[in-house]
Order: sequence, then structure tokens, then C-alpha cells
Amino acid sequence: MAGKQDKEAAKQAKAERRAAGKARRGQIWEAFKMQRRDDKALLPWMIGAFLVVAGVFVVIGLLLGMLWVLLPLGIVLGALAAVIIFGRRVQRNVFAKADGQPGAAGWALDNLRGRWKVTQTVAATTQLDAVHRVLGGPGVVLVGEGAPHRVKNLITQEKKRVARLVGDTPIYEVVVGNEEGQVPLRRLSNHMMKLPRNLRPPQVDALEAKLAALGNRGGAALPKGPMPQGAKMRSVQRVMKRR
Repeated sequence: MAGKQDKEAAKQAKAERRAAGKARRGQIWEAFKMQRRDDKALLPWMIGAFLVVAGVFVVIGLLLGMLWVLLPLGIVLGALAAVIIFGRRVQRNVFAKADGQPGAAGWALDNLRGRWKVTQTVAATTQLDAVHRVLGGPGVVLVGEGAPHRVKNLITQEKKRVARLVGDTPIYEVVVGNEEGQVPLRRLSNHMMKLPRNLRPPQVDALEAKLAALGNRGGAALPKGPMPQGAKMRSVQRVMKRR
């Protein structure tokens, strides 16, 4: 009886993996079609990358008399290069569309790789300026988005609130934008990863527990992700004021 149940469970798990793989391939195909529609240079870049990498291995194979050994490797690495080009151009397109939209920095922070603890919109204004708090190896990182003069004031006030609880823990300030001294949205992830590592994971957990009771100031909330272009700013502001 147990053996039959194990076989059925294995069969079901295999079917689920197959379905997940099919869904993933479908998503990639849809992303490819969307990117190709917006990016006319996508195919030339992908084909060019494949041909260059594969061509290098063909030439080396001919020179060494090992063509049939190196050709499959060249094809695989050429395909990998094409996929990397595709991923980079999709990422660049996504960030270009999100750049400048309210909530874009919070969305980018939620997609950070690694052990980061993100609390969105710990402070905000009715003009959709916001400060997000990120805990991680560097310590506390306050990330602001919106009008620079308002965001700077928000970050300063939030830093005072946080500093009372975290003691000597480093607090970093980041303003997302394209002006001098700001960090462009597309480079936010790299900027975060380059910050010094000052805390170990247990220390980050303890820091999170300390700040859990701090709460959000103002009770404002931005959309989860960049606001679609054309959204009515006044309507959103009215909703935020009612909160």
C-alpha cells in the first residue's frame, strides 16, 4: 500500500514539475515576444552573440584539428550568450519603463537578490515621495524616491527615528533618481550590493526585531510596484489623504 502511494506521489510530483516547466517556458516566450515588439535590435544582438561565440570555437577547432569536439561546446556557449543578451535587454527595458514612476524604487528593492529585509514606505508624503527601510549586511539603508528636496527631509527625519534604536549600527542614505548624487533605478541593486558588509545574519535578525515596533510614519502607502503611466495623481493623493 505504501509503495503504491509513493509511486502516486512521485508521479504527481513529476506532473507538477512538468507543468511548472511548461508555465515557465510560456512566460519566457511571452517575455521574448513583448521585448521583440519593443526592441527591434533584440534579434540581431542575440544572433550576433551566438555567431561570434560559436565562430570563435569553430576557428579554434579548425586550428587545433578538434572541430567536432569544440563545435558542440561553441553552440552551447553561443546559445548561452544569446540568452544572457536577451535577459539583459529585458531587464533594461523593464527598468526604463519603471524609471520615474511612483513605487519604482520599492519594487526594485523587493526584487533584490540575497538576504535583505525590506519595509516599504516607512515615511511618505501626499505627493507620493517615499522612504523605504532596508536591513541587511551593511546595516540600515534608507532609500528615498520622489522630489529630491522633500525626500531629503523625509530621510533625515527617518534617520533620527531609527538612530535612537540601532545604536552604532551604520545607517546609509540612498536617493533614487538621475540627478547628481542620486542612484539611477537600474543601478540600485548593484549599489546595494557594493555597500560594506558590517553585520552577520543573526545581527540583522536582531536589528529587525528592534525596528519592528517603529511602525510607519504618516500611514501613507505607495502602489506595490511602479504606478502605470497615465494614472491619475490627484485620485491617488485623495486616497492617501483619507488614510
